[in-house]
Amino acid sequence: MKISDHFGKEPKLQIFDYFIGETRAWGLFKDRFGNVRREFCVDVTGTIESGELVLDERFSFSDGETDRRVWRIRQLGPNTYEGQADDIVGVASGESCGNALIWSYDMDLKTNGKSLRVHFDDWMFLQPDGVLLSNAKVSKWKIAIGEVLLTFVKADTWKVSQDPENIAQKFAAIG
Repeated sequence: MKISDHFGKEPKLQIFDYFIGETRAWGLFKDRFGNVRREFCVDVTGTIESGELVLDERFSFSDGETDRRVWRIRQLGPNTYEGQADDIVGVASGESCGNALIWSYDMDLKTNGKSLRVHFDDWMFLQPDGVLLSNAKVSKWKIAIGEVLLTFVKADTWKVSQDPENIAQKFAAIG
């Protein structure tokens, strides 16, 4: 797949617009055999500081562990980005087109009390109603070790969707 395959697809993904404010994501990590190894939720607060998108990500894992990552993302051109965070090695590079964005980066991933350097190819796809799907292929020495699947939703959307009255209205509309 190439990023240009998504030219003209809607809704158009503008990450600086999408991530401003509060966003929540639910995700999991599957190993290369398809086994779910870890599930998590991440709350993201996005702000603009000195022209950069700052994403403060707070992770809560199903085993009780927590973690935090703060991304600083710069827009280099109309469709190109670079980003940095403490556990990212060097600079992440991103490119968008239509409803898609691809991020490519190396990360020092904490696992079992150790640090493992891995590579991520992270594809994101904006869907209607503000849902952003992410599928990141994770590799080490170009050998696939797993993938991370995430679903992002803007805070105003998921807070409204949890309202019992809103849920009843949705079911009534179905029928």
